[in-house]
Amino acid sequence: MATSVVLEKVEKHYGKVPVIHGIDLRIDPGEFAVFVGPSGCGKSTLLRMIAGLEEITGGALLLDDERMNEVPAAKRGIAMVFQSYALYPHMSVYKNLAFGLETAGLKKAEIEPRVRRAAQILRIEPLLDRKPKALSGGQRQRVAIGRAIVREPKIFLFDEPLSNLDAELRVQMRVEITTLHRDLGNTMIYVTHDQVEAMTMADKIVVLNGGNIEQVGAPLELYNHPVNRFVAGFIGSPKMNFLEGSVAAREPGTTVLKVGGEEVRLPRDIRAAAGDPVTLGVRPEHLTPDPGAGVRLVEARVDLIEHLGGETVLHARAPDGQSLTLSLDGQQKVAAGDLIPVCIDPERCHVFGADGLAL
Repeated sequence: MATSVVLEKVEKHYGKVPVIHGIDLRIDPGEFAVFVGPSGCGKSTLLRMIAGLEEITGGALLLDDERMNEVPAAKRGIAMVFQSYALYPHMSVYKNLAFGLETAGLKKAEIEPRVRRAAQILRIEPLLDRKPKALSGGQRQRVAIGRAIVREPKIFLFDEPLSNLDAELRVQMRVEITTLHRDLGNTMIYVTHDQVEAMTMADKIVVLNGGNIEQVGAPLELYNHPVNRFVAGFIGSPKMNFLEGSVAAREPGTTVLKVGGEEVRLPRDIRAAAGDPVTLGVRPEHLTPDPGAGVRLVEARVDLIEHLGGETVLHARAPDGQSLTLSLDGQQKVAAGDLIPVCIDPERCHVFGADGLAL
C-alpha cells in the first residue's frame, strides 16, 4: 500500500544558519515526486530529513498522517538509494541484496523469494553470483536499487542515483526507474539537479531554490506556466530566452512591449502599467527566422551553430547585445556571422515583472 508524505512548515537549521525555510508540501500515495534545483538549494537535505538521516528543526513530517519527527530512520518504512552504490566488494550480488535482511533477523526462507523477485524485476538474475567488480556501472546501480526493493518499503527515496553514469546509461536507467515505479506503485521521491530527469520521470516536480519551494506541479504545467523567472529559466533545455524591455502601451485585451528597440503586441492584458520595466521570456523552440511564422522581434547575428541532426540550435546576439538561442527543427543552412530575422509567436511568450514574478 502506497504512503502519503506531508511536510508542514518544515525547517532545518545548522546552528543558527537556516537552510530549509518552513516548507509545506504534500506527496500523494503512489506519486513519483522529483525535487529539482541548483546545487545548494536544499533538495538533498530535505530528502534526508524525510529519511530520518537529518533531524527536523521545526515543523512536522507526516507519513500516512502519522507524525514521524521522532521515529528512528529504521522504523519509517523507507528505503534510500544513494549517489554512491556502496556495495560490499567481497560479497556476491545475491549476498549484497540479502545482507540487510539477514541483519534484520529474517529467515532464509523469507529472504530468498524477496531477493529472487528483486533480481527478476531488475533483470539481474544472471548476475547473482558475481562480485561488484565484475559489474558495469548500470548493473551496480541496479543492485543498489535491488537492496531497496528487497526491504519492501512503503516509500523509495533516490538521491541523485544516476549522476555517476555516462549519458547513454542515464537515459536507460531513467526509463528503468520510471518502469519500476509503474510496476511497484510505491511512493517515490527522487532528487536531481538535472531538469531533463525531472521532466521525463516525475508525476510532480518540486522546484527548490535557497531552501524554499518556488513551484510545485506536473512537468508540463511548470514548463507552460512558470510562476516566476527562476522556474522559467530552470525548467526547459535549452533554457528560456530573457529579453529586457518595458511596457510601451496598454489597450483592451492587448499589451504593447518595447524590446530591443522593437514593439511587440501581446494579445493579452498583464499586471503592469505603461513604462514599467519587464522581461520578455521566449523558449528557444518558439523563436524562428521565418518571417511568415510570427512577429518580427529583432535582427540578430549568429555566433555559434550546434548541428544535432534532428535539430539545429543557433546562438545569436541582438543589436543591443542581448543573447538569443533558437532551437530549429532539422538541419539548417546557417553560418556563423549570418544576420537572421528573429520572429516570435506572441501567444507563446511569457512576461515577468521587476520582481521576477509572472505577469
